[in-house]
Amino acid sequence: MELHASIGCHFRIPLKTMWLWISLVLVLQYSKTVLSDSNYLIGMGSYDITGPAADVNMMGYANTEQIASGIHFRLRARSFIVAEPQGKRVVFVNLDACMASQLVTIKVLERLKARYGNLYTEHNVAISGIHTHAGPGGYLQYVVYIVTSLGFVRQSFDALVDGIEKSIVQAHENLQPGSIFVNKGELLDAGVNRSPSAYLNNPASERSKYKYNVDKEMTLLKFVDDQWGPVGSFNWFATHGTSMSRTNSLISGDNKGAAARFMEDWFEQNSAKSDELGTDEIPRRVSSIISSIHNNHHELLELASSFQSSPGKPATRVSSAARRVRSALRQADKPGFVSAFCQTNCGDVSPNVLGAFCIDTGVPCDFNHSTCGEKNELCYGRGPGYPDEFESTRIIGERQFNKAVDLFNTASEQLKGK
Repeated sequence: MELHASIGCHFRIPLKTMWLWISLVLVLQYSKTVLSDSNYLIGMGSYDITGPAADVNMMGYANTEQIASGIHFRLRARSFIVAEPQGKRVVFVNLDACMASQLVTIKVLERLKARYGNLYTEHNVAISGIHTHAGPGGYLQYVVYIVTSLGFVRQSFDALVDGIEKSIVQAHENLQPGSIFVNKGELLDAGVNRSPSAYLNNPASERSKYKYNVDKEMTLLKFVDDQWGPVGSFNWFATHGTSMSRTNSLISGDNKGAAARFMEDWFEQNSAKSDELGTDEIPRRVSSIISSIHNNHHELLELASSFQSSPGKPATRVSSAARRVRSALRQADKPGFVSAFCQTNCGDVSPNVLGAFCIDTGVPCDFNHSTCGEKNELCYGRGPGYPDEFESTRIIGERQFNKAVDLFNTASEQLKGK
């Protein structure tokens, strides 16, 4: 005899069916609650913006004799987009360039409008430079910024506009449900005050509010895709992009560009190791053909594991060929990891942490005026790799990278809200 529940006077539903429907509703309601933790869509993008690497004046030192003659390493635009599924969104672009440009921004927004209508505008797109002094100049619109490059340089401008647009498009096409975590911490050995005498002119009551005479705090955002796990990190820390000196002629992202490369390489290498170790194993499947497992199951397992592969090593749990195929298919869909080292209040923060010295005598520069024999041209800061500025770039980049990895690995505070 089957029990029924009556609804009104027309329908009779079996109780078993009714409970199935109730269970389904509860499951759906629970799922909605779980998914609400990932209340953002997140997307990462990265694209080359190197531009002309020869015969172009470099932007930053305003030195007419500093003309590009090659590449130390290439420059990139790195972007993230965070969106509410049915609401507002924000785009942040970090450039391996001295600074952003109003003219570049206007042209990028024009292109985004042609692609997406009013989705991305001046109200939700922010573009920032890392302040490297080793990138091509001539891409800004005001005379004071382009006088040393002898005017506007179309190649510099086009490389930036194209690269920024493509990095944003990439981030837009990668938008997936995900979460964002924030973390902060002090980094003490990657920046010093380059004008300590000027800082001492501040009232004692003002100086007493701060632990140091420059900002030493790094703030990091960790982006985690619901399907793929971590897909990016953007951090902000104050230190000038002047590990490469005013005599350098090679295009470079300086210490922050180096740090970004270090962290992206670190993450990709760790991901590759995880695949090699088989942490992403194929789930065990139960055969639907063989109805029962043999009584000698353990003996068969021991026999199988005893077989030697051709070099004489025990066979792996999953064949290397199967893992390579699976990893290749998985990696084809996986978004690349994007790490940006962004600039903050770096005005008087120098990466030349050994101090400033006179290049003619080797003695420290005049404390109050940063001069040598009343000439500021002879006063140069020394980085930790002195006299090798490439080594200084690496060391200051590595110090930021190490701190970022620490903050990335320990980030636990999840961002919520609009």
